[in-house]
Amino acid sequence: MTVTGVQVRRARTADVPEILALIHPLVEQNILLGKQRVQLYETVQEFVVAMRDGVVVGCGALHPMWSDLGEVRTMAVADAHRGQGIGRAILDQLEVHAADLGLGRLFCLTFEVEFFSARGFVQMPEQFVEPVVYDEMSRSFDEGMAEFLDLARVKQNTLGNTRMLKTLPVS
Repeated sequence: MTVTGVQVRRARTADVPEILALIHPLVEQNILLGKQRVQLYETVQEFVVAMRDGVVVGCGALHPMWSDLGEVRTMAVADAHRGQGIGRAILDQLEVHAADLGLGRLFCLTFEVEFFSARGFVQMPEQFVEPVVYDEMSRSFDEGMAEFLDLARVKQNTLGNTRMLKTLPVS
């Protein structure tokens, strides 16, 4: 999707301060989990940013979780730019990256159920992965993996959120 005057591209390390500033208000409102600056630098290759007039106005990340599964993380659009298709453009780009990686499914944990539902995500069933895969996944130190698996240690992170999943078209 093309949004007039907006370019969605892979994030660069120079974008990290703007990403941090963009997500900070959402962290304060308990909509997004907080990320330390070092975490953003460590995972900058997972991010795309939406740029308008040289300023980061939106971001999102794709984190591979398993052979065919990735998580959409840290999606945010600046308040002044909401409702202009920027979130759709970011998600479209993340889906292109997912396909490039060979991922067939995307997970997200979100308060924005309508946004993700309109883009083909559905609420996840309780029992989603085979027991052997669940056992392997549960060994991960990644908080997103724990949220995907609905582990008790992250329940405080997931209250009020909906666990959603999308199966990507086969290419």
